[in-house]
Amino acid sequence: MGSAGEPAKPVTVEEGAQEVPGEPADRAQRQPMDLAAYSARAQSGPCFVCAFLSGDPDFAHETVFEDDEHVAFLDRWPTLPGKVLVAPKAHVEHVVRDLDETAYLRLMRVVHTVALAVERVFAPERTYLLSLGSRQGNAHLHWHIAGLPPGVPYDQQQFHALMSEHGVLTYTSEQRAEMAAHLRRSIGEML
Repeated sequence: MGSAGEPAKPVTVEEGAQEVPGEPADRAQRQPMDLAAYSARAQSGPCFVCAFLSGDPDFAHETVFEDDEHVAFLDRWPTLPGKVLVAPKAHVEHVVRDLDETAYLRLMRVVHTVALAVERVFAPERTYLLSLGSRQGNAHLHWHIAGLPPGVPYDQQQFHALMSEHGVLTYTSEQRAEMAAHLRRSIGEML
């Protein structure tokens, strides 16, 4: 919920699609994102991972892996093709203080498996792994797995490639379902 109990403003993608380096033209468009709405929702809305796990349709994602303790799903606002988030199902907020070593290593095993699937399906030049979020917004511990497509100019790699300020990729629901199916199949072959 937003401030004063009002629903959080939906996050929208603005007009102005651009071609995506490393992505076939018929696959995705890069469009500007309403960062103010995203920030407001992250800071005042419900926990996006917990809302997703509870089945809230406003927080729906394509699941690519799930076990008793963890879930992996396509990022709703990806900056790179096939970007996946991995999170523990339990609402924990700190990667070091909230997990003992055993729980941390189980989570990292899932991150590793899903990252291998991203590499198999999308054949990136490099795979980025990051744990982002803040106690002020998107507090639920989660890892980003983002594969950098081959051929992206160096000045558009690394942090630049991950920043939604440079636009997000928009896919149809069918394209997202297809990506998720390929990732699930690849993960299934490894387990």
